[in-house]
Amino acid sequence: MIIIIHSDGDDFYQFYCLFVKNMLYLYQRGDSMNTNRELNLRLFIQTEEDFKRTEIRSEFAKYDDIKNGDIEKVTQNIREIKAHYYEGKGMLSDSLLRNNQYHFAIGVGIIARVCIDGGMKHNIAYTLSDIYIRRGDRCREPQQLIDLTGEMMLDFVKRMAEVRKENVVSLHVRRTVDFIYKNLNRPLTLKMAAEQEHLDPSYLSKLFAKEMGMPIKAYILKAKITTARNILTFSDHSIADIADSLGFSSQSAFAAAFRKLTGLTPLQYRSRYSEEYSLRTEKDLY
Repeated sequence: MIIIIHSDGDDFYQFYCLFVKNMLYLYQRGDSMNTNRELNLRLFIQTEEDFKRTEIRSEFAKYDDIKNGDIEKVTQNIREIKAHYYEGKGMLSDSLLRNNQYHFAIGVGIIARVCIDGGMKHNIAYTLSDIYIRRGDRCREPQQLIDLTGEMMLDFVKRMAEVRKENVVSLHVRRTVDFIYKNLNRPLTLKMAAEQEHLDPSYLSKLFAKEMGMPIKAYILKAKITTARNILTFSDHSIADIADSLGFSSQSAFAAAFRKLTGLTPLQYRSRYSEEYSLRTEKDLY
């Protein structure tokens, strides 16, 4: 039943509380509250409670400090975040622990992508993100998430400081390498990589060869064969499926390329190295 509001000049706070109860009742019914109604309710509550979200430029400035490898600035940011953790943050759950876990996961995801844009290898950034999100999931107190936020930010900024020291490889080449690994299932070409970076193919070809020590075509093949070696060793996928998943035109084309780089056919490689891995695993168990 909806609460009837009688307003005769009494304390506005009582009126406000009753209004919110009415709106929440409608929301909980589910059949009479759409997204716009819920949005209007939340905005009304935020206005009455003088809630102000963190200004987006301020928030992303902190992400840029991580991207730029500024350890000193990030350390300062962490102190501020710990002192004012809940200011400017929406409540994503009635559970404070779950609320902090949600905010933590969102933050880690954004930081990983910002760091990739700054030159961190995508597989490192995403795997690091996965590690921290799983750690956050294991936290059982809200304060643990706050402390873990600082640890995570320091980890990423220290790694970005190292990335910035490695001036040997340009950002264009780093992003091209990431593009290659993200698209190993396709028949990649120099032209495709150059279009991705908005560069002339001839320029990218020379830049890539100079910084990576091999032509981009050779690097693509090496990346595919390295991935194939891992699949052959640690899975039972058929050779035909592996060839198809790595963008080779046929199983025979895959086998020829594999033998050229490893000296073995895919079947020979699997027979030798999957057996060795099984033996090592058995030894580790005893």
